[in-house]
Amino acid sequence: MESGRILRRGKVDESLAGLRLDQAAARIFPDFSRSRLQMWIKSGELTVNSQSLKKRDSLRAGDIIEIAAELQAVEDLAPESMALDVRYQDDHLLVVNKPDELVVHPAAGHPGGTLLNGLLHQYPELAQLPRAGLIHRLDKNTTGLLLVARSLPAHTALVQQLQQRRIQREYQALTVGIPTTGGIVDQPIGRHPVHRKRMAVLAGGKPARTRYRIMERFRAHGLLRVVLESGRTHQIRVHLSWLGYPVIGDRAYGGRPKPPPRRPPELAAALREFPRQALHACRLAWAHPISGARLECQSELPRDMEELLALLRLDAQCEGES
Repeated sequence: MESGRILRRGKVDESLAGLRLDQAAARIFPDFSRSRLQMWIKSGELTVNSQSLKKRDSLRAGDIIEIAAELQAVEDLAPESMALDVRYQDDHLLVVNKPDELVVHPAAGHPGGTLLNGLLHQYPELAQLPRAGLIHRLDKNTTGLLLVARSLPAHTALVQQLQQRRIQREYQALTVGIPTTGGIVDQPIGRHPVHRKRMAVLAGGKPARTRYRIMERFRAHGLLRVVLESGRTHQIRVHLSWLGYPVIGDRAYGGRPKPPPRRPPELAAALREFPRQALHACRLAWAHPISGARLECQSELPRDMEELLALLRLDAQCEGES
């Protein structure tokens, strides 16, 4: 691959004869996602015997499939120098620990200063990858671990793992109120019909599944370990709010401070002034996209959540001693 130009050539053998073009192409060129191959078929950049076909056309043994396509670089995204907390890296991927208030990707109101700007400065090869190699995202005010691919084969493999729910994503959340026990929320999520910047549990939404268990109980709050089994926008925040136990500090989904009675003034102030949703992506586990080795990364709670947790523990201890 030179200057983003892809030149690949493969032959259809007997085992692939009779398959649709997009199916055969996916087996011959496993470095590329099915959607990308279908895009090239439609644009005429993926041909069979030098002819453009449709993705549903059947192939015969001996057919020659060729790719002559431009792999589009990330546009209008300037590299910017910034400190990155990289927890793991090799030639194919990296894991970065995102701090609070750092936007992951440029959007309206955030044209620069994002995590992707910083990644492109330190890892310029990411400019040639879809979404600059980002496999998943975190909200601006959610902290923790993000997985990033550094090569196209790694990106394709990691996206497939994500779609097949083989990447384990665990979070810690401080909640208003305490569930009676752990469990599973299996409720569809879609765009809120009135507040269009929010999501909601909706009958016509996309399937979403979240597992949770209780790590610690306090007088009026809880510390939960949450595992995503799907990846909808704001999924944890929406599901916990739907349960009736929103994340502390989550103004969008009802996490307003509710201090316990007879609370210390320090705790009341901390709950009232906590500036974001108390949600942290604490663990990732996945198979290396090239070697297949099982990898795991963990991240400690950020300081603001640790300080709030310490006050909640102290309040619970004092109440138990009174």
